[in-house]
Amino acid sequence: MMMYTDTDRGRPMAKDPAVVKHQGRYYMYYSVPPHLDPDRAPAGWGIGIAVSDDLVTWQKVGEVPQEQECERNGFCAPGVISLGGSVHLFYQTYGNGPKDAICHAVSEDGLTFRKNASNPVFRPTGEWNNGRAIDADVVAYRGQLWMYFATRDPLGEIQMQGVATAELDSDFGRDAWTQRCDASILKPELPWEEQCIEAAALVEREGQLYMFYAGAYNNRPQQIGCAVSGDGIAWTRLFEEPLLRNGEPGSWNASESGHPFLFRDEDDRTYLFYQGNNDLGKSWYLSMQEIGWREGLPYLVVMEGS
Repeated sequence: MMMYTDTDRGRPMAKDPAVVKHQGRYYMYYSVPPHLDPDRAPAGWGIGIAVSDDLVTWQKVGEVPQEQECERNGFCAPGVISLGGSVHLFYQTYGNGPKDAICHAVSEDGLTFRKNASNPVFRPTGEWNNGRAIDADVVAYRGQLWMYFATRDPLGEIQMQGVATAELDSDFGRDAWTQRCDASILKPELPWEEQCIEAAALVEREGQLYMFYAGAYNNRPQQIGCAVSGDGIAWTRLFEEPLLRNGEPGSWNASESGHPFLFRDEDDRTYLFYQGNNDLGKSWYLSMQEIGWREGLPYLVVMEGS
């Protein structure tokens, strides 16, 4: 069973995983918290980088540096995709409330990133949201790059999903994005989702998009559901209950199984990365569960040692 955390900032904490295969190795990007020592730089949340040869054993190799003015209070929640031999990282500013927005960076080696000069590159418009955009995930679909993001209602209480698109040959800068919705494309409705749907994790299969998403705010518990779409905008839930639940009392993820990322490997096998803890957020760990597919429906593969 995969289990990973990061202790470099004074406590065991790694959140919000995103995984890509690049130049024969697996790269995982994840959120790391502010350092427990306030005199230690950098300030705020950041993004760690780990590598693996087998998707199970991971070694930290660095962090994305805090460089731009919009990152001054911190940044986190990476989404990642490989396009044209480059690694594209989409992430959010943090600590700015309704002003938090999505940023973009690109790398040739998976370790050293060039930040987009127009960062932040996207925040939503319209009276249906409060202007905030977080938890970006991107997928190539129908000849464009589709970016799913979480935002909130005008009162800042309900977390919900929106979507924007850009041309695949663009620089993914601020002028490249077109918002594709004038209302939330998926918002909490089921009892277990409470007031939050966030952390969309996308994969395309046979012309349809599947969205794995986190329902309910952290440690409520947050759990993972799944929805499907034939056009990227109109979504239908596949299940009334979570696909991946939080663990039983005493287990490592008793407080939640949350913030998913869906990674499809070169052999077409798919893996759901997610975060969990059993102490209501005093620590955070990352794990992974293989996803199988049967008649268009995802299911949890029973893994050896799990």
